[in-house]
Amino acid sequence: MTMQDAVMFDPRPVPDMSSATPDLARREAREKREFNKLQKRLRRQVGKAIIDYGMIRDGDRVMVCLSGGKDSYTMLEILRSLQRNAPVAFSLVAVNLDQKQPGFPEHVLPEYLDGLGVEYHILERDTYSVVKEKTPEGKTTCALCSRLRRGALYGFAEEIGATKVALGHHREDILETLFLNMFFGGSLKAMPPKLLSDDGKNILIRPLAYCREADIVEFARRMAFPIIPCNLCGSQPNLQRQVVKEMLAEWEARYPGRLESMFKAVTNVAPSQLADRELFDFAGLEGKQARMQADRIDLHNEEP
Repeated sequence: MTMQDAVMFDPRPVPDMSSATPDLARREAREKREFNKLQKRLRRQVGKAIIDYGMIRDGDRVMVCLSGGKDSYTMLEILRSLQRNAPVAFSLVAVNLDQKQPGFPEHVLPEYLDGLGVEYHILERDTYSVVKEKTPEGKTTCALCSRLRRGALYGFAEEIGATKVALGHHREDILETLFLNMFFGGSLKAMPPKLLSDDGKNILIRPLAYCREADIVEFARRMAFPIIPCNLCGSQPNLQRQVVKEMLAEWEARYPGRLESMFKAVTNVAPSQLADRELFDFAGLEGKQARMQADRIDLHNEEP
């Protein structure tokens, strides 16, 4: 037998493809059904958040802050999907802040957005150098980086006539912020789904507020988004947000449904059961009691 004959002849039995093909087809059909369910769930949750908080109104120009991460890609895709069938007319413009991080792949987002046909702007601001210069060694960069990023994006929103600024924070982001503020800030606050900026010039919306991070991760994987990692944030050791994230993930693993319950608590606040004197009039309870007692007595003494 020549070498050519040896290559052409394989003594192993030929696999039976008649059964493999139907199995593959069934698996592909099942994955397609699961993806459709996932997409519908995200659309439903984003649509509900928009309605519940009045996030988008007729004629709005929504600036979608696109970082290149899974959350902002998902937000843009779901908003584009909803835009086609929404009862109100609104426009979308994607904006990426190029913070001049070393090695940032500047071509990725323009190529992706050109392929979608979405209006977009790349805003170039060297906040990276400022953050690295101003942040002491060993300290996290998040606070300063976020402040500089917000300032640049909010100002640009005015320039392009955006009426809403959409941020890609999801349910877990909101809960993590709640615990970070409690543990390290001494305040009971998180990220609201809709917020007026301190200067009153911008209304911020978080359309993914009702969405689970796990669903976003899976959606991003299925959509094969060109993810751009953040080298500034991701490389920081002992990041408190990461510690809180792991704590919440452990709770959810041990007690499924706990995150859902905690998020519901954020939307179901009872001021009289807390201790904020600015939020509830504890000093006036005696007066309220007297009025209630007077009303009860008057009702009791009414003639039949």
